[in-house]
Amino acid sequence: MSERRAKDLYLLRKSWRALLLLCAFATLFFSIAFTYYLAREIEKDEKVRVGEMAQAYKILVSSSDGLEIEEALRMIQKNESIPVVWVSSNNELLDSKNIKDTSLLNHKESLDAYLRKLKAKNQVVSFKVSEFELPQLLYYDASFLLKTVRIYPYLLFAFVTVFLILALVGLTISRQAEQKQLWVGMAKETAHQLGTPLSSLSAWVEFLEEKLVNTEDAFIVDELKKDLARLELVADRFSKIGSKPTLEQQNVVELIHRIVDYMSSRAAKSVAFSIKDETQGDNTLMINASLFEWVMENLIKNALDAMEGVGNIVISIDILNGSLVIDVQDTGKGIAPGKIKSIFEPGFSTKKRGWGLGLTLSQRIIEQYHKGKIFVKESTIGKGTTFRIQFRKDILN
Repeated sequence: MSERRAKDLYLLRKSWRALLLLCAFATLFFSIAFTYYLAREIEKDEKVRVGEMAQAYKILVSSSDGLEIEEALRMIQKNESIPVVWVSSNNELLDSKNIKDTSLLNHKESLDAYLRKLKAKNQVVSFKVSEFELPQLLYYDASFLLKTVRIYPYLLFAFVTVFLILALVGLTISRQAEQKQLWVGMAKETAHQLGTPLSSLSAWVEFLEEKLVNTEDAFIVDELKKDLARLELVADRFSKIGSKPTLEQQNVVELIHRIVDYMSSRAAKSVAFSIKDETQGDNTLMINASLFEWVMENLIKNALDAMEGVGNIVISIDILNGSLVIDVQDTGKGIAPGKIKSIFEPGFSTKKRGWGLGLTLSQRIIEQYHKGKIFVKESTIGKGTTFRIQFRKDILN
């Protein structure tokens, strides 16, 4: 039940992230669509108003009716937002309104360039004062409101992008803090809970050792001692989670041989183990042996599960660019490319059983406690997977 809950939490976290992205993009899409619609409506309205202004300028020039002229002036004065430039048929400046850069009007070349730009956008209205004259032109630019509405989608996109980044970073930091607290609490509590039965078992083993000494059942005590030592090692490993482990100079190749001896004796006979040492004796590091063995056991267990009892496990140790590199290669079923980025996340597991925390804890041990790296070097479906652990010798020596 707890295993299923851990996997459900992993899937729920992925769903919330996808939902957050979906909501953000939906908000962005509808906002941009509405803004585009609003800009089009403002543009249409301004075009109509410019047409009315063109008629007003025509009345000013051609009409002698005082009321018409007064109405035309009122129409022109009502325009407090749309920049307009009125020029004659031979391109002489007749009037302008709402032009912020007034120096533009005093330089013919600059004004001509500005008018050409407006003409290229088809932002010009022509009108004839009389049928015998060439048409005069009223150029107009977008108002400040229209320009603001047009730029709004870009500002919104930038805002949503920054918001998404901050939200995802915040969620990641919060999740990591919760994970750390959960792991530490779980590990400490597990170590604490194991302490009492281990003490009791130790006493019973001593009792049995005295009772079975020099009998044919004495071997039972030896086997019990091995299992008891194993349980004590597990408790010790859990107790180290959350606190800074002690690092000591260790021969990595010897540790790996010890781990392989232990794991191979408990694996199927159809699984072949091999170790390739290319370090030429340069194989010592300042590491915590107990935690390092835990990581290697996790990788080997995953390899055994992937191979389903048949195949080869090759562990290679080498020195590359000043780092000690350990490759754990299996001939199992491999990992799908889409899942490689997720395998170190808490709760992720391709197995029906398990919490999905083995690789997560392994990453924590290697990267946080030993300042190294652990990652999938390569994986091919149906052929196998290679995990790589990398320690920088200039740090761990």
